[in-house]
Amino acid sequence: MRTNLCALFLAAISLTVPSQAQKKAIVPPEFAPAPNAAEPMYSPAILVDGTLYISGQIGADLKTREVPADFEAEVKTCLDAIGIILKAAGMTYADVVSVQVYLTDMDLFARMNAVYSTYFKTPRPARAAVGVTRLALPKARLEIAVTARH
Repeated sequence: MRTNLCALFLAAISLTVPSQAQKKAIVPPEFAPAPNAAEPMYSPAILVDGTLYISGQIGADLKTREVPADFEAEVKTCLDAIGIILKAAGMTYADVVSVQVYLTDMDLFARMNAVYSTYFKTPRPARAAVGVTRLALPKARLEIAVTARH
């Protein structure tokens, strides 16, 4: 009888303790480092239990790393990169639940928002927009990080 109680107790505990979630890096081929380039210090995205965490993306061309001179093109390039990552994870912009936008000039917000609204339809994800002094790539004027869920 005592053995059965111990087994039941251990079974009950195992049901209440969450199991270790499996993390999967999402690295679309477009994000692979160039030959002889150093391995990136981050993953473009991590998928855990159906939630996708996309690292901050900037509007630089994935091959040349050049930032377009036109701000709207920079926003589009950034959001297109996010779309590539979403697709690699089997998701779309409709799966995005939260967005964080970092702008080096808050006067660019309306212009960013005009492009942004063509990617995210109603109901749009929760969003924060923050003004920052600068970004890791000096020519970049925005960075966008996203969380998505099936």
